[in-house]
Amino acid sequence: MKVTAKELRERTKEIMGSVERGEEVEVTYHGKPFAVITPTRKVRKADKHTIFGMWSDTPQAEDVDAYVRNLRKGRTFGAD
Repeated sequence: MKVTAKELRERTKEIMGSVERGEEVEVTYHGKPFAVITPTRKVRKADKHTIFGMWSDTPQAEDVDAYVRNLRKGRTFGAD
């Protein structure tokens, strides 16, 4: 992707999103190449559900959808 310095100022969030996805961005100033913005690390595709930290090895991490559904389901008190 190629952008001007003015576009970089006006559309920073969008341009940084492109960099985050692994795209290289060339910045021009007065029509001449000025800088290249590249991601600092390789971008990897995230799994459907990525769980970090203390939750990574719990049984609930195996089926996140079912775990969240169980948390959100309605509670009935007094009914057995």
